[in-house]
Amino acid sequence: MKNEHLSREKEIYKITLWGSMVNFMLLIFKFVAGIVGHSSAMIADAVHSLSDFATDIIIIAFVRISEKPQDENHDYGHGKYETFATAIIGTVLLSVGIGILIDSTRNIIAFYNGERIEAPGMLALAAALISILSKEAIYRYTMVKGKRLNSKAVMANAWHHRSDALSSVGTLVGIGGSIFLGKSWRVLDPLAALVVSLFIIKVSVRLIKPCIDELLEKSLPKEIEDKILDIILSFSEVRSPHHLRTRYIGNRIAIEVHIRMNGDMTLKEAHDITKKIEASLKEEFGENTHIGIHMEPQN
Repeated sequence: MKNEHLSREKEIYKITLWGSMVNFMLLIFKFVAGIVGHSSAMIADAVHSLSDFATDIIIIAFVRISEKPQDENHDYGHGKYETFATAIIGTVLLSVGIGILIDSTRNIIAFYNGERIEAPGMLALAAALISILSKEAIYRYTMVKGKRLNSKAVMANAWHHRSDALSSVGTLVGIGGSIFLGKSWRVLDPLAALVVSLFIIKVSVRLIKPCIDELLEKSLPKEIEDKILDIILSFSEVRSPHHLRTRYIGNRIAIEVHIRMNGDMTLKEAHDITKKIEASLKEEFGENTHIGIHMEPQN
């Protein structure tokens, strides 16, 4: 089990390291392209890449903690540290989205009040195209790995990569329109930034909500609880499972339930049945599933 944890942690580090390298190179390139190319949309895109880089560091810091086994102060392990990391990613993303929204709105108002907006340069256009291709590639790689590792933090970071790619799509359209359609259309640069900010905000809310649900101990979806009851009732000796309680603990789930069995059974017989139930549940939901079964006699 320890080797499995170390392997998972190593994989997450590897994935995050690749993403952070891409983010670091992109944010430098975007800042230079935005400043030299006079593009507010590209500078906003660079800030987004900077937030990606920051969240990579957060994942590296928190995953090591989340993979630690249970100890005397953490009876259920440290899985929620990974949830906490995911919440931080979502919060950073939300802050960036709101910041871009405010800045782009200010620039649009200034344009319509007669303020001149300088045309973006071709370097900014090239940076947007490179960003789209590289970030989409790293999104696909990270999401596949995150699903295989069942890591919400890695999948959240994948969405962060995808949001950066979407941001760059809007930036590409805005910069391209500003360059090729003339000065009357230069408002497309901040307008693109505004549209992209709405996508970023939407993604961030989608990341934060499950984290809040988990931290507030929300039960698992009904279809999963129904599956749990079906597995328990597949054992003919069991009657009336009740007081089912479920929740997420990071990338694991916790199941607590009361069951009734024939009161004439020996303690060993009842214990053997509950061990078989636990094995079936772990086969379905993962070896690290926390299971607590309370036995009651039924005469």
